Amino acid sequence: MELDAPRPTGETAAVCRDLHAVLPGEVEGQRRGTPAEETPYAAFWGDPPIVLRCGVPRPQVLTPGSDTYDPLSDAVVVNDVSWLLEEEPDGYRFTTTERVVYVEVVVPGAYAPEVGVLVDLAEAVATAVEEKPL
Repeated sequence: MELDAPRPTGETAAVCRDLHAVLPGEVEGQRRGTPAEETPYAAFWGDPPIVLRCGVPRPQVLTPGSDTYDPLSDAVVVNDVSWLLEEEPDGYRFTTTERVVYVEVVVPGAYAPEVGVLVDLAEAVATAVEEKPL
């Protein structure tokens, strides 16, 4: 599978490599796949794929001055990891907040309730991606 992997640099890249090393082999009962091009900045599980990308830019909805900025955006906390939640045409996109690096997870509607995927990923994120309180 082709993944649109970010290309972070410096400390962000190091954090993403640490996260990649501790990602689980299964998420929501789906086995981790092998991407067409190996990268420490993205991973996927299952079909349809649950896709994780590390080192993505700050979501526009959290960027003051952007056309879509919304300081009241929906968020969810799963096992002490805070995630911005954005509805997609078929599922949800979750992006970490209050962490030193942005980690994005896109979950297809086939895995509803989509937030369940975050339970399987929370430990890895909490271990590898340091908190950055607001």
